[in-house]
Amino acid sequence: MRGRVGTQCRGGVIFRPNSCTAWLGKFRANGFAPLIRRFAPPSPRWGEEEANQRFSNREIFEEKAPAMFDRFIEKWALVADGEPIVTRSSRLLPVRWQGLPAMLKIAVEAEERLGGLLMQWWDGKGAARVYAHDSDAILIERAQGKRSLLAMAMNGADDEASRIICKAVGNLHRPQDKPYPDLVPLDRWFQALEPAARSHGGILQTSATVAKALLAEPREVGVLHGDIHHSNILDFEARCWLAIDPKGLFGERGYDYANLFCNPDLPATQDPARLRRQLPVVAEHSGLSPQQLLRWIVAYAGLSAAWFIEEDGDAAPAMHVAEIAAAELANYA
Repeated sequence: MRGRVGTQCRGGVIFRPNSCTAWLGKFRANGFAPLIRRFAPPSPRWGEEEANQRFSNREIFEEKAPAMFDRFIEKWALVADGEPIVTRSSRLLPVRWQGLPAMLKIAVEAEERLGGLLMQWWDGKGAARVYAHDSDAILIERAQGKRSLLAMAMNGADDEASRIICKAVGNLHRPQDKPYPDLVPLDRWFQALEPAARSHGGILQTSATVAKALLAEPREVGVLHGDIHHSNILDFEARCWLAIDPKGLFGERGYDYANLFCNPDLPATQDPARLRRQLPVVAEHSGLSPQQLLRWIVAYAGLSAAWFIEEDGDAAPAMHVAEIAAAELANYA
């Protein structure tokens, strides 16, 4: 999925963020950020008329969607505690488990299954706890805190939000004395970038060259979340800030910090001044050099653009971030 926008429910009912604002509002209120990313591949394009027809029948959605959860509701004695949410890669339902707020998540794509395995491996250390799991389903702790890192970043506390995220990522990267779960290596994760660079050249060629060098000589490798952004680190109150929705990757830890500079939900990511201000903050709190951070930003933003190109999306914002980072990296030459 790689964080794609867009969903499809059984029965052919499509739900996308721009057609279900109220539902997503409830989802946020129930402590689980929606999977809405613009620096990853967008959903398939539908004609406006067809989209309206597919999005209009909410009754079918409400009738069909709960059925996929029934087996696990019964198995784990759950009580529904909100509206079901369908994304392109998973089905989610806010629930109560033994009186505790939880989220039932059923994976329908391989990378979401890998993410579920990684959540189990973390065992609540830096990430939401997994209360139960079975095949493609996991039952995880649900955030109840009211603080939002995205709101902080957009309202004068951008640096503080980045410091919090860096601390959370550091917790996720801590080694554990047990075998790794199944993970996707970064060289496989980046496989879309080289073909896009050959076809389009320009900044994508720069990104591909930088990525190739990074992947050839990785430093400090280990488990990676794979989709760190302001809405995937949530306020769990007494348990502080914890991660959700990992992709389950393996490679150099610098990759996990790149999206702090690319998050399209922050308009300021298109401003070179924001990158220059954030760079020393993230470098200090991640323990990475500014140069290495910039390399990962160039590589990651190029990969995001390549994903967009694959599905006829708008790659321009991601390419602009890559250009900003490449220009700043040139100052270190």
